Amino acid sequence: MGGVNGTTGGMRGVAGRVPGGANLLALRSHNTALVLDLLRAADADGISRLELAERTGLTPQAVSKITARLRDAGLVAEAGRRASTGGKPRTVLRLVPEAGHAVGVHLDRDELRAVLVDLKGSVVGERCTPLDLGAGAEAVLGEVEGAVAAVLGADAVPGLTGVGVALPGPLDHARGVLHRVTGFPEWDGYPLRAALEGRLGVPVVVDKDTNAAALGLAVGRGGGGGSFAYLHLGTGLGAGLVIGGNVHRGARTGAGEFGHQVIQLDGPPCTCGNRGCIEALCLGAVARGEIDEAARVLGAGAANLVGLLDIDVVLLGGRTVAAAPEVFVRGVGAVLEGAGEGEGVVPVRVAPGGVRGVAEGAAQLLLAPVFGRGDG
Repeated sequence: MGGVNGTTGGMRGVAGRVPGGANLLALRSHNTALVLDLLRAADADGISRLELAERTGLTPQAVSKITARLRDAGLVAEAGRRASTGGKPRTVLRLVPEAGHAVGVHLDRDELRAVLVDLKGSVVGERCTPLDLGAGAEAVLGEVEGAVAAVLGADAVPGLTGVGVALPGPLDHARGVLHRVTGFPEWDGYPLRAALEGRLGVPVVVDKDTNAAALGLAVGRGGGGGSFAYLHLGTGLGAGLVIGGNVHRGARTGAGEFGHQVIQLDGPPCTCGNRGCIEALCLGAVARGEIDEAARVLGAGAANLVGLLDIDVVLLGGRTVAAAPEVFVRGVGAVLEGAGEGEGVVPVRVAPGGVRGVAEGAAQLLLAPVFGRGDG
């Protein structure tokens, strides 16, 4: 795949385009994250320091110190005053969404999508271009550079925490090293995180597309204690698992290789080298135009997951699902119901976010830890 040269000139200016002000990485701490997360949830209505203390369990003095630092960093501003039950009106504070940003990049097998999101997770810039993931490291990294530059634009972007990159697995999330990406074995062992950090000059986090999307959904759901499976059907098939509100990556960060469970012995060959994988069966049905059959096969795999993990809900995403959402929801739900795992017990829904859900989740690889969600 070529060496990690790391420093082509085009993007060395990324770090330089981050103006002075909020350094989100320097501000990260458990207590600060608790306060920031409540401020984010409060939206524009704001929340008082007393409420922050009551809901975090921190002392009023600790909250005052934290919010003072956040105000100095430009992350928090006053949102007016609110009447109290006794004494003078309380000042309420709000998060300043535009004070911090992250870039999320989704590397699909044939498409690159990049988004720039603010602290609230709102998309404020987007770029989508064709991509050949098999074109080699230099070509692919060059496309990432160009997309990141495009979404950042010419003006300085305040509080840029870094770039999250999501792509098909398997890969080592902790080290940012790719394994034998299904269909693209030439990427095996490639240090993608180090290569991109060298080029971009900002922190980079790498994860599987399904894990990134699942993280984005978990944060968007409020980060509660729920458990769900996100099934992504596009150019491939995979799963992101959220157990107890946290993304489950496994001991070697390899969990969620859902598409390569064998459900038909001696079935059609799969790009992973096995036969009868659910991915091969699903994509084969899609290629033949048999969408109902693809949904039935996906439902069989979903039933296995529900029976094994006792999850709360199945969320469906990816370009293939987006092209026929009702068919897939109905087909997967019917299989779950027939297996005794559905009918109001385990609902099936289309995941919010649409085709850019993975890219938005990739940005959350950087932002979620700032709010105490996810491990980055």
